[in-house]
Amino acid sequence: MNTSHDLPETIHGPAAWLGSDMSTRQDEWLIPLSDTDIADLERAANHYLALGRDVGEITAADFPLETFGGHLASLKKKLLHGIGFEVLRGLPVDRYDQRFAATIFCGVGSHLGSARSQNAQGHILGHVRDTGASSRNPNTRIYQTAERQSFHTDSADIVGLLCLQDAQEGGESLLVSALSIFNRMRSERPDLVTRLFDPIATDRRGEVPAGAEPYMEIPVFNWHAGRLTVFYQRQYIESAQRFEGAIPLTPAHVEALDMLDRLANDPAMHVRMRLEKGDMQFVYNHSQLHDRTDFMDWPEPERRRHLLRLWLSPTGDRELPKCFTQRYGSIEIGDRGGIVTERTVLTAPID
Repeated sequence: MNTSHDLPETIHGPAAWLGSDMSTRQDEWLIPLSDTDIADLERAANHYLALGRDVGEITAADFPLETFGGHLASLKKKLLHGIGFEVLRGLPVDRYDQRFAATIFCGVGSHLGSARSQNAQGHILGHVRDTGASSRNPNTRIYQTAERQSFHTDSADIVGLLCLQDAQEGGESLLVSALSIFNRMRSERPDLVTRLFDPIATDRRGEVPAGAEPYMEIPVFNWHAGRLTVFYQRQYIESAQRFEGAIPLTPAHVEALDMLDRLANDPAMHVRMRLEKGDMQFVYNHSQLHDRTDFMDWPEPERRRHLLRLWLSPTGDRELPKCFTQRYGSIEIGDRGGIVTERTVLTAPID
C-alpha cells in the first residue's frame, strides 16, 4: 500500500485533463480520415486478405501502410504519453462487409500493439452489443447489455472500438482522467484517496485462470515507478463481496469509491461523445476511465448497435506493479493483458 507520504500533492501532465476543457479541444482528439488515409487502409486490407489468413493473425508487417503509419505512430505516443485517447472519424464501413471492416480495424490495432484475448473463449476481436443477457447475473459482462455501464477500465493497456452500427437513442461514450480524479480527491479528501491504494476485491465474473481465486485484489489506484495507474469496475467490486475470503469493504472504502464515482460523473470532469458509424476510438486504460450511457436499439436486427473491440498491449509502455499479474498473468511490456484460462484458444470471430 502507498501512504500519503509517498504520493504527490498534484499530478501534472497532458493526461491530467478536465472534461470542461477537453470538450473545447476536439481538434486534438477527433481526427477526420482523409481520402488518402482511407485508400491507404483499404490497400493494406486487400493486401492482407490476399494472403488467405485469419484476421486474428494480422501483424503490422502484414498490414503495410504507405502514409497512414506515421499518424498511427503519433497516436501511440498520444495514448501512452499524451492525453490518452483519440477518435478516428470517417471510415466508410457501409461499403465494406464485416470481414473487410474487421481487417482494417485489426490492422490499425496491429500498428499500436499486440491483440489480447477478451474472454475465456480467446476472442481477440470482441463484439459489443446487447445480447439480452441479464445484468443481475453475476457472470454477465456489462457490455453484453443495453444498460448504463459505469466508469471503468478494461483488462488491457489500450482498448479500441470500431462503430459498425449506432443505437437509435443513447449509447454515448464518456471518458474521464483518473489523474484528475486523484488530484481532486488528494486536495479535498486526502483521507479517502489513500483508501483507494488498499487492495480491493474485484469479481472475475466466472472467467477464472487455473489455480486463481474467482476474484482479484488489486488497488483502484497504484503508484509505481513514478506513475499513477488505475484499475476499476465498481459493479465487479460490489459483486466480489459475495465470495468467502474476499477482503470486505469498510465504510471508508465505500465512501472513497462513492466519491470517485461522483467526480467521474461530474460533467466538468468528463468528456462526452457519440461515436458515429465508422468511428475508431482508442483509449489508454492506465490513465483513463471510460463509460457508456444506456441505449435503445433499432427494432430491425440489421440496424442494432454493434461495435468491434480490441484489447492491445503496446511496446514502450509503462511498468506495472506486481499485483497486476492477478489480472494480466504476465506484466511483460508488450505482451500482457487480456483474459486467459486453461480453455483459452485465440480466435477472431467475424460475426
